[in-house]
Amino acid sequence: MPPAPAPASTLDPANLHAIFKAYDVRGLVGDQIDDALARRIGGAFVAVTQVSTVVVGYDMRPSSPGLAGAFAEGASAAGADVVVIGLASTDQLYFASGHLDLAGVMFTASHNPAAYNGIKMCLPGARPIGAETGLLDIRDAVATEVTGAQTGSVTNRDVLAEYAHHLLSLAPVSGRRLKVVIDAGNGMAGHTAPAVFDRLGDQVEVVPMFFELDGTFPNHEANPIEPANLVDLQKRVLAEKADIGLAFDGDADRCFLVDERGELVSPSTLTGLIAARELTREPGATIIHNLITSRSVPEIVTELGGTPVRTRVGHSFIKATMAETDAIFGGEHSGHFYFRDFWRADSGMLAALHALAALAEGEQPLSRLLQQYVRFVASGEINSTVADQAAILHELEASYAGTPGVALDHLDGLTVAHDDWWFNVRASNTEPLLRLNAEGKDEATMVTMRDAVLSVIRRDQ
Repeated sequence: MPPAPAPASTLDPANLHAIFKAYDVRGLVGDQIDDALARRIGGAFVAVTQVSTVVVGYDMRPSSPGLAGAFAEGASAAGADVVVIGLASTDQLYFASGHLDLAGVMFTASHNPAAYNGIKMCLPGARPIGAETGLLDIRDAVATEVTGAQTGSVTNRDVLAEYAHHLLSLAPVSGRRLKVVIDAGNGMAGHTAPAVFDRLGDQVEVVPMFFELDGTFPNHEANPIEPANLVDLQKRVLAEKADIGLAFDGDADRCFLVDERGELVSPSTLTGLIAARELTREPGATIIHNLITSRSVPEIVTELGGTPVRTRVGHSFIKATMAETDAIFGGEHSGHFYFRDFWRADSGMLAALHALAALAEGEQPLSRLLQQYVRFVASGEINSTVADQAAILHELEASYAGTPGVALDHLDGLTVAHDDWWFNVRASNTEPLLRLNAEGKDEATMVTMRDAVLSVIRRDQ
């Protein structure tokens, strides 16, 4: 879908309502996001959060340093001190926020194409800021330029080594030597992976792919949830006879795995593996999973004596539920993994280290190690453009309501569950899309259910 015509100014209310999303700010550079807007957001952030100091990081996109600098100007003009950590992955920014106990702001558009940029914000301790926890207040405060009684300072600090040390303290890797292919996608894993893996010495042989920081993404999109963007990694794993392949998105807060056969590993499977490891460390702990995660995860958690808790899709819901339940770990099927000991923030690199640690502890190949965490067949997320999303959801609900052995719930969209299968259909927050996820006890069951639901969703297409 082509973007809407740009407003006369990035400060126009229509533009602000378009780019302030549920969890962050995101838009086209120049047309929707520019230095003038970043400067205003800096002042608004300080005015709304009332923080005295904010730590700022940015990714490798050409526009990111300038936008981060403009934000720092606005925040310091509003009276806050600014600590700039420079080039960073999003989880490195969360580390800085937690480690220094400061509010944090990250300039990145994650996996979006090169023309985009955005802003992720958090309170001290990496506590999330979303639409329901202050983000829309910041949006509304942008209209007024904020000036403090005195100007705050702007200083630089490098936290990369401390970040790497902390991750390895949470998931140390020891045992047999591993050969690991890492596809950074020209994103920020090209910055963080060397800092982390160099500390492992001879324990790991790294085969780097696309480590050069380049926000134009010359090789492929830095969006590993799309299988097409993992083809290069799959081929390289096979060619190198590697033990595992790792793929990171643009800001390196998500990680996807490829096994030694070149096969893609479901994020739900990795969630099951990490949950098992964390439950060994803390028996009986609570594990969070979102509602499109495989049914395998709550089954495994329960069998291991843990408490599974189901949430809506989205990091703000995961983090809030983790805080309420003191959960030790949370996983999302989108490739986000959250750790209590990482300030309940998500870290693709920490998830990768857990996978490497489990693999190095034994002699099994990754595919065999993960077999115990794969119990159902999933469709993956299927998006359909639908003009009247509510009408389709109502029709699907009416079709299954009252069916013997079927349960419905509305935690996020519509979930319909049976002992042999389940599906969830939910509307996009930003586009006229319905997102379908389905799972069955076997391939035939999943395909039958998936196609039946799609026939309703796409009937008029």
